[in-house]
Amino acid sequence: MIDSKDSLKQFLAEDLAAHDLDRWRLRYRLTQRSAYFQRLLRKSEYWANVRRDPIGRCFFVWYALRTKFLAERLGYTIPRNVFGPGLSIAHIGTITVNGGATVGARCRIHQGVTIGSGAHGSYPVIGDDVFLGPNCGVFGVRVGNRVEVRPGAVVIKDVPDDVHVAGVPAKVLNRRTPDA
Repeated sequence: MIDSKDSLKQFLAEDLAAHDLDRWRLRYRLTQRSAYFQRLLRKSEYWANVRRDPIGRCFFVWYALRTKFLAERLGYTIPRNVFGPGLSIAHIGTITVNGGATVGARCRIHQGVTIGSGAHGSYPVIGDDVFLGPNCGVFGVRVGNRVEVRPGAVVIKDVPDDVHVAGVPAKVLNRRTPDA
């Protein structure tokens, strides 16, 4: 969660690095639409969480509206304060995320992904360094760190660390060897 100007700078830097960009350039507003959306989302989070004075509220409304309109064009339904630093949205396309979900750092997410609530109102908790392949779904479960959810998988049971999962419902295919 962004709770200061320094954490905003850290989130923005890690998001740029996740998109293999070294620094923000004005042309990225047109050429890197996903990165631009994330930039607006992070600034919206900052103004919502940190600045509660009247000027801060005005900036929040400005960034929230810009984020909302761009999200509608790109097909994203991503609420504030869900993703950790280093988010990488790989493609433009439908992405739906429940506001109660929690996603760790350095998550790579593809088009068609749904992160939604499960039975009895449980919300998903996704760890760090997770890859979510195209058209997969994670519903109300815990997903460990360094997990690869393959395309089309539907995750409805908890997933341990360092594994690959696939299928409907998703099953563990094999264990990943952590990079040394």
